[in-house]
Amino acid sequence: MRGNLNNGFIKWFAGFVLVTGLVGCDRSSVAVEQTGDRFAASEHTIASNKALAQELELANQQDFDDAQRGMIAQAPVGVVATDSGMPLWDPGNYSFVAGEAPDTVNPSLWRQAKLNNIRGLFKVDKDIYQLRGFDLANISLIKSNSGWILVDPLTTLETTRAAMAFAEQHLGKIELTGIILTHSHIDHFGGVLALLDTQQIATKDVPIIAPAGFIEEATSENVIAGPAMTRRSVYMYGNSLERSPLGHVDTGLGKQPIFGSTSILEPTVVIDQPVVPMTVDGVEFEFYNVPHSEAPAELTFYLPQYKAFCGAELLSHVMHNILTLRGAKVRDALAWSDYIGETIERLDNVEILFNSHHWPTWGHDRIITLMEQQQDMYKFTHDQTLRLANFGYTPKEIAERLTLPKSLAGNFHLRGYYGTLSHNSKAVYQHYLGWYEGNPAQLNPLPPEQSAVRYVEFMGGASNIIEKATQSMAQGEYRWVAEVLNHLVFAQPDNSDAKQLLADAYRQMAYQAESGPWRDIYLTGAQELDRGKPDQHHDLALAKDFLLQVPPLQFMKALSVRLDAEKAEGERMVLNVLFADEQQNFVLTVRNSVLHYQQLPPAVDADVSITLSKNLFVDIMIGQAGIKELLRSDALQVEGSMLDLLKFFSLLGESNDNFDIVTP
Repeated sequence: MRGNLNNGFIKWFAGFVLVTGLVGCDRSSVAVEQTGDRFAASEHTIASNKALAQELELANQQDFDDAQRGMIAQAPVGVVATDSGMPLWDPGNYSFVAGEAPDTVNPSLWRQAKLNNIRGLFKVDKDIYQLRGFDLANISLIKSNSGWILVDPLTTLETTRAAMAFAEQHLGKIELTGIILTHSHIDHFGGVLALLDTQQIATKDVPIIAPAGFIEEATSENVIAGPAMTRRSVYMYGNSLERSPLGHVDTGLGKQPIFGSTSILEPTVVIDQPVVPMTVDGVEFEFYNVPHSEAPAELTFYLPQYKAFCGAELLSHVMHNILTLRGAKVRDALAWSDYIGETIERLDNVEILFNSHHWPTWGHDRIITLMEQQQDMYKFTHDQTLRLANFGYTPKEIAERLTLPKSLAGNFHLRGYYGTLSHNSKAVYQHYLGWYEGNPAQLNPLPPEQSAVRYVEFMGGASNIIEKATQSMAQGEYRWVAEVLNHLVFAQPDNSDAKQLLADAYRQMAYQAESGPWRDIYLTGAQELDRGKPDQHHDLALAKDFLLQVPPLQFMKALSVRLDAEKAEGERMVLNVLFADEQQNFVLTVRNSVLHYQQLPPAVDADVSITLSKNLFVDIMIGQAGIKELLRSDALQVEGSMLDLLKFFSLLGESNDNFDIVTP
């Protein structure tokens, strides 16, 4: 932070909350004048999409019947905004998703987008209801003896309030008698403080049920690699794209992530065994702990009296991600498949399946068939990837060879709307064998900026590459064009012809993509080649209720990866950081360009010690308290050398969550 204490104390942390969906991105953008052949679907794209449409039973209405079944009322079409008036979510932006698929959208993805446009309050069965289309995920409501048990608050306080207000219009006053947080992804818990007042929290009248490891995983996922994941999530979710047949249409899992005010609560009941029977306000539950599946901490549950199973996100109407494209730890495809298999064996009498995303399924035979197919899909991906890897095939080769068997591929709930067989197989390979494919040429290759210059020279120069790439574009060889022109753009980032042609190739690949994230990634790349990166605005204040629950240890982890090794060369320092209200002291040691942290009593030989409350620390993080003013007050106590404290923060490198991706 170039010696600036205020920057050093704030900027190192800024990336953490974004990728977990905690703060807002400024998605306002001036639409590109999208006219002319550049933005039209090519004849090759039209032919590709038409061929896929002929392979699939797009006229099959079963999913639409299920998605509309039990609708009590359609959700209103109106903007959900923060208290300050910042718009967060406007479902009206998706009114264009109707009728036949346009040439610029994969017809299978278009079908999924239409299904995800069915929004409202639904009666799943007696005493079980769902609110769908108010956020990326669903809220489920279960009637209990003296109120309602709520499953999965949404991402934000704002969307949760809107959904619950709508539910109360049709169900009457909703008094909560229990809250279930199915897993550690923020679209399933971020709005929890919209449901409880401080008195209910203090008296713990409402049990908050979550899987073992929930609070640790919910507050730690992405903390260390936050800025990188934040930037990549802009691509994955198409944050900066217009909502139109030429832009973002759907994530496959739902319409879009919502970025607003978030929160979290410590569970009062933890599910830490494989099977946990429990009664909550008269409702019998059988909870199943399924860690390291779709999320590091996750549970599902069965309601025996209703013969209803909630699959959380273990099951959904998509092929899910084994490795999310924003970046995260690889998920275990085999464990995921095994959990589904174990659940099937338990559900002799199931008649209803409802999940944390999408619409329910009714009927025992249909449910078991769906679950077996999902189980087999993840097992197929796992087993066949390793079978080919054991023959020496590399991830790219495996991805190109693998196709689901016909008995699976024709089922819409297994289509690659969110995850894809291509990148999931690569994730399985990575899980077992890592990044190195065994070819010595890949062991220590040149970085892109250096290799690109040599590629361009070897290929005969820029004009020759553009001429040949134009010919390949005319033949519909978009993947090859993208591979070649990426080298030219990295070698000559100011070459407008190369950037335009590469953007055109990405755009056609987007129009053909069945995966919502693939479409958004290609279109965002094309947009940034045409227009440059959009400005992003991150309002950290929206994350305050969440940050107050983050264990101080996670802050220390994030701090350690901000140490600039070059600046810290030869430095040795010891600092105490005491959170007075938490009674936690961390001893920070800088040596050999490494920052170590340990929760220990204060070190007597520390160069400097600071004491502050966690609330104050969070206020500093979100910019509601300035360091210069605090240094003159009693709120922050500093013992030892102030120069050493300034020196420490000068060693922290700045966070950058808006780095270049499609250009060097």
